[in-house]
Amino acid sequence: MDLQSAKNRVRELHTLLNHYNYQYYVLDQPSVPDAEYDQLMQELIGLEAKFPELNSPDSPSQRVGGGVLESFEKVEHRVPMLSLGNAFSPQDLRDFDRRIRQVVGDDFSYVCELKIDGLAVSLHYQDGVFVQGATRGDGSIGEDITANLKTIGSIPLRLKEAVSLEVRGEAFMPKRSFETLNKAKEEKGEEPFANPRNAAAGSLRQLDPKIAASRNLDVFLYGIAGAGEVGITSHSEGLNWLDSLGFKTNRERKLCPDIERVIEFVESWVEKRPNLPYEIDGIVIKVDSLGQQEELGTTAKSPRWAIAYKFPAEEVVTTLRDIELNVGRTGVITPTAILEPVRVAGTTVQRASLHNEDLIREKDIRLGDQVVVKKAGDIIPEVVNVLVERRTGMEREFVMPTHCPECESELVRFEDEVALRCINPKCPAQIREGLIHFVSRNAMNIEGLGEKVISQLFAENLIHDVADLYKLNREQLIGLERMGEKSIQKMLAAIEASKENSLEKLLFGLGIRHVGAKAAKTLAMEFETMDRLAVATSEELKAINEIGEKMADSVLTYFGMDEVTELIEELKAASVNMQYKGPKRVLAEESDSFFSGKTIVLTGKLEQLTRNEAKEKIEALGGNVAGSVSKKTDLVIAGEDAGSKLTKAEELGIEVWNEERMIEELNK
Repeated sequence: MDLQSAKNRVRELHTLLNHYNYQYYVLDQPSVPDAEYDQLMQELIGLEAKFPELNSPDSPSQRVGGGVLESFEKVEHRVPMLSLGNAFSPQDLRDFDRRIRQVVGDDFSYVCELKIDGLAVSLHYQDGVFVQGATRGDGSIGEDITANLKTIGSIPLRLKEAVSLEVRGEAFMPKRSFETLNKAKEEKGEEPFANPRNAAAGSLRQLDPKIAASRNLDVFLYGIAGAGEVGITSHSEGLNWLDSLGFKTNRERKLCPDIERVIEFVESWVEKRPNLPYEIDGIVIKVDSLGQQEELGTTAKSPRWAIAYKFPAEEVVTTLRDIELNVGRTGVITPTAILEPVRVAGTTVQRASLHNEDLIREKDIRLGDQVVVKKAGDIIPEVVNVLVERRTGMEREFVMPTHCPECESELVRFEDEVALRCINPKCPAQIREGLIHFVSRNAMNIEGLGEKVISQLFAENLIHDVADLYKLNREQLIGLERMGEKSIQKMLAAIEASKENSLEKLLFGLGIRHVGAKAAKTLAMEFETMDRLAVATSEELKAINEIGEKMADSVLTYFGMDEVTELIEELKAASVNMQYKGPKRVLAEESDSFFSGKTIVLTGKLEQLTRNEAKEKIEALGGNVAGSVSKKTDLVIAGEDAGSKLTKAEELGIEVWNEERMIEELNK
């Protein structure tokens, strides 16, 4: 091939590959198989190697990463990259709105955008060609990371118009890329990244662009430096123009006429935030009119026309005052961190899980340490790590005791377990925790008997095991603190009503080791009565699909104890139901239902049935309802606000139904 032919072909390849890049990374609508794209890319790389004069800075081949850099050059920003002021409450937003009105009056609107948790970048284009990219740095001077930014597929190397401009955006690492990267680092024995933001920043500050190229980063563009100079009159108009040029902007934005609509938008994303494929840490609110932005001006650090609403912190630093030991109903000793009270994700936290002794040793957690505490959603807070560099020398090592803090029995550690256990069956802490479990919602569901009441009754020696709950009477309770006539009546009525519960509730409430709510339901459906289950053989138990050897051994051990036989007889004497009352198990070979033999996942909010009702109906027809989506899943039923499970189902090509379709099939 001569030079002219090569030049023509390179031009064709540029056009094709840029178009495919735009469809894949910006529109999320790939139009050709990866193999075809890779073949074209290799052809381009080969031609550029044979004819070096055809290399150009906007070539798609730049995305694979070039040679290793010696260092990053400094870049001075023509227009400073200012940081934003923060708001932490609706009142902060209303105060911001009041300040705006004092300057520009009442005739204005806001644009709300998701605040991407990544690395701020600036991109320069000359005659439509990407020529330089830089970090924010200190706002005035950043670092030239052009080679690394070229590896991000969603950054166009040539625009759809030959314009010269500077755009600002946020480079980030999607959640999936972050998980893949950390898994690979852990397999190599390397320290994983703490969060996607750190991973993105670390990737873009690699001197070897090939490393950045392997990290699968992404970007959203959110503004134009000096937008008024190119004839743009509003921020929303600027975003639409960026779209038309081929940039990737975040479409989850909204034009709001007033601050109350802004607050509604903010609050809606507090709920939807976990379902995004990338991390956000707040919402950015900007006055839409560029003329009004200019009128409002800036401070030395931030614009007066914009503010960032920050979601409640999910990681904070506080002091670990003490470590408290708790004895669970199975005898496991669980250490809990007692913290200097601190606000985390909207609530005040004073306690956090430490899981076990090994974790304390692994993280070298000491009394008096400054620690990072994390809380995601409704999950119990946990200590993430220790800030060793803040130690003063006054911190003290924690020594795990050798004896139970409740009954003084010697603690043991079973083979293949990390937990220390108290194995004294008469340990008061285990008995108390077992009683609390027995009355809980997923077990016997006895209202009015919460943790405090159970602890009070136990301390007064009114109950020693679960059978004693059914012997309580008004005369025993009336003299107790905070026990009024009405509350006693309600409690006794709830205890009486619990006698009618189906067998699986009782089985779960008894706290048989390794038997959770689902296994209890399986056992109840299979054996139907307590008497039949109590004499089941190991072979009968292990023949059930969901029951493994460990669980079968645990059930046999439990019903083999004389104390359990006595307890069951006491419960029978109190007229506690010992039979399964739910729908009978239908074997797959016995059912002609669509659901028979299939694995089904329920996700999102159902309108006509509760999740448990739907689960029971599906299982009654021979189906198996699972908690997570995998390649073995046959069907996903998606209700309103279905999140990551629906996304995974779509990625795996699993069939998805809505609730109406499910009910239609259930009623056949």
